[in-house]
Amino acid sequence: MDNHTPARILVVDDEASMREMVAILLRRNGFDVETTDSGRQVTKLLDEGKQYDLVITDLLMDHGGGIDVLTQVNERLPGCDVIVITAFGTAESAVEAMKKGAFDYVTKPFNVDEFMIIVRQALERQALIRENIHLRAQVRGEFRFVDIVGRSRPMREVIDLCQKVADSPATVLISGESGTGKEVVARAIHFSGSRSDKPFVAVNCGALPEQLMESELFGHVKGAFTGAGEEKEGLFRAAHQGTIFLDEIGELPPPLQVKMLRVLQDRMVRPVGSATETSVDIRVIAATNQDLASQVKQGTFRKDLFFRLNVMHVQLPPLRDRKEDIPVLIDHLLQRISSEHGSPSLQITPDAVRTLLAYDYPGNVRELANILERSTILAVEGTIDAADLPEPLGRSLISDAPAGPVLPDAGIDLDKVLETHERALITQALDRSDGVRTQAAALLGITFRSLRYRLTKLGISADEES
Repeated sequence: MDNHTPARILVVDDEASMREMVAILLRRNGFDVETTDSGRQVTKLLDEGKQYDLVITDLLMDHGGGIDVLTQVNERLPGCDVIVITAFGTAESAVEAMKKGAFDYVTKPFNVDEFMIIVRQALERQALIRENIHLRAQVRGEFRFVDIVGRSRPMREVIDLCQKVADSPATVLISGESGTGKEVVARAIHFSGSRSDKPFVAVNCGALPEQLMESELFGHVKGAFTGAGEEKEGLFRAAHQGTIFLDEIGELPPPLQVKMLRVLQDRMVRPVGSATETSVDIRVIAATNQDLASQVKQGTFRKDLFFRLNVMHVQLPPLRDRKEDIPVLIDHLLQRISSEHGSPSLQITPDAVRTLLAYDYPGNVRELANILERSTILAVEGTIDAADLPEPLGRSLISDAPAGPVLPDAGIDLDKVLETHERALITQALDRSDGVRTQAAALLGITFRSLRYRLTKLGISADEES
């Protein structure tokens, strides 16, 4: 059933007048209705391969009652709900039907409006189930190892390692520059493993306000602090039986590192303000664009937490080290952009491809995607040419620049010059990332918090990341 096809409903009742009354009511409300008079006839219809979105059956009938109908539908039409109609005084039998999987029951004589509400609720439930199955199938299809774009040796090695750890409960640490696809790989590990039908919860540790981080991760009880008007589950408990992805784990403040270590060791979470702990069954995947080993030496990241996270280590190569993947990435990204924009297939000229191959991509795959998406706006008749690409593609910033800055005879105001350059680069990064701060920070090679500080210092306004 889709939005344009009426729901198919089977009405089963051995009383002809009741059967026809229900059928007329349903048809007046736009449904496709079929009727029969017994459970025996339901068996025949199912043997013929008939499909229904909903079955409405009387409970007490000769030649196969409502419980028999319910059992058959549950076994042979698992995507179909059953509503039971029962006479007054047989509520115990209706309760039995509910225990066996009936969606709901109505008692004769029933209120027509209330009956139609129950019918619509059953059909809406099935629609949500189908939508959920469809979305899960889409997600599994999008985040499989075979669909990670890259044929280069470094990427083949990454995919091979990730396939080996997909079914393992071991914690995985994914390292790589910003824009290399760490979350894509994390999702592929999750959706290729035994927890694929369970939650995947992604957390950007660098984007969480420090004062709220503990509550967001571990939850809180009502009244734990000012503004805690109700209990909060927390992201770790939301990921129960699934995977939690801790992006930018290097941004975790020292006090939270201690609590995180406890959770990883014991799989126990204590909400803020609570005296009790809750067990969580989770697979942990963390990611960072920083050198955590160096942070450990500097004393800014706990050694024991690093070892707990670094059970399996996946290092993603930057795009400049796998340029043989760029042509296939271009084809993949243009197909995705075309699909998202609802536009005809996009083409690209050989000159434009050569120009893209000559660039080093400090923002990696994410930057390539942004470049292509912006270039499609300028493309003539759906074909991207080299002239449609933004500067400084196709030429080296270093080779085009002077050998070095020249100090004027009169001197300069160094702070003002640096501020001017800083403001210009931050503005360009925000523009290139469409105002998404975490992406702008990645393009600039700084942390989200550092970018936020610089924006405040320079008085630059930007939209928060959605």
